[in-house]
Amino acid sequence: MRRPTIILAALAGSATLALAACSGATESDPADSASGESSGESQTLRLAINQTEDYPSTIALTAFGERLAAATDGRWSIDVFPNEQLGAQAEALQLVSDGAVDLAIVAGPQLENLNKDFVVFNLPGVFKDDAHEMAVVNDPAITGDLYKSLEDQQITVYGGFTAGMRGVYTAEGPIMVPADLDGMKIRVQETDTMVRMIELMGGKATPMAFGEVYTALQSGVIDGAENAEPSYTTQKHNEVAKYYSYTNHLINTDYLVINTELMASMSAEDQEIFRAEWETTLEEYMAMWGQSIDDAIAEAEATGTIFTIPDQAAFAEALAPLAAETITNDVQQKLYDDAIAAGK
Repeated sequence: MRRPTIILAALAGSATLALAACSGATESDPADSASGESSGESQTLRLAINQTEDYPSTIALTAFGERLAAATDGRWSIDVFPNEQLGAQAEALQLVSDGAVDLAIVAGPQLENLNKDFVVFNLPGVFKDDAHEMAVVNDPAITGDLYKSLEDQQITVYGGFTAGMRGVYTAEGPIMVPADLDGMKIRVQETDTMVRMIELMGGKATPMAFGEVYTALQSGVIDGAENAEPSYTTQKHNEVAKYYSYTNHLINTDYLVINTELMASMSAEDQEIFRAEWETTLEEYMAMWGQSIDDAIAEAEATGTIFTIPDQAAFAEALAPLAAETITNDVQQKLYDDAIAAGK
């Protein structure tokens, strides 16, 4: 994987309108999905994602829908709606629960807001790299009960994509040590854990939907954000925040969620096909992921981004208390221990 040219530190429109516009995408009665009864006709499922059309997960999920249609002889297919067309993640998750949207990709912090046990996979240091993360979040032996825990809300968590190791990017100057974040407003996902993470790193957390970040950076409402390189460039944040620091504070997960009654309405045969095509989707995604990082770095450097490697040990030390503060029950402790063990 390509690494950027770096400076070393001294020590090293609303969802409602969108749904109305897209309502013709399902050939069968949309009520079939909500009732859990399959009409026997072909069904085109709507999948919400906040990433762009050229993001690896969007590409992989589009191919997933095409393969699903072929493998089920057209009984099931998927239309992917990128760029928050069906709402920001919190809204898309609620729409899946309601049955108004069939599937969505949502980040781990969104699930944490519904069941605090998901917080384990949102903690710094729980995953050592992307491969470790993918192995854990797609292992039913570890995640089975956790992923079923939202089914009383009609949400089934199906599996996950790595969203990559995250760094901090800012509009004014690089971040080399936690003290550099003092007083800086840094966008985070909307959970208490992410807020606390930035506080421990030295900054002032500003929860905000992903689609609002560009304008907030441009206008100075926030001073920076944190994410992996592909999201940094596909959302054009490199245009308004030219300093990307490899704090490597977190590997985040994007989860595929599906309406529980819809999943149950599939025949056993079609559920097996769905699972097989999802496994292929995971493989295709990982094949694209590394290249997407290389491409993002190259694009960002070409537009003037300055990449830096800060004192990563100092950030790790600052974040060390977060796991102890956050894990509050035996279920969370077992998930944490199982995830750590899977990386050894």
